Amino acid sequence: MNRRPSLPGAAELFRLTAAPASPPPAPEEVAPQQRRGSGRTKHTTKITVYVSDEELLALEQARLSLRASHGLGVDRGRVVREAIAIVLDDLETHGDASLLVRRLREQ
Repeated sequence: MNRRPSLPGAAELFRLTAAPASPPPAPEEVAPQQRRGSGRTKHTTKITVYVSDEELLALEQARLSLRASHGLGVDRGRVVREAIAIVLDDLETHGDASLLVRRLREQ
């Protein structure tokens, strides 16, 4: 007699529970979408970025400000991912006139 309980598999635990939304619009109806930071998901890729003490302090102060003034409890990684999404979206939209290009040319 096997005393081990029968447990559901990973596929069953992580299956989609909501019904699919309406069919996607035709290609001519699709507007360009803004990039979004990936939020609270399991990330499979990691990069290491070195920052100065001042940059780290500013990032931590921004995180605390988001919590205190805006009620958003986010970690530093989430702030960084959102900032990256914003900058890449601006680069894609404005190209040579983007904030990233202008600031990198100043250096």
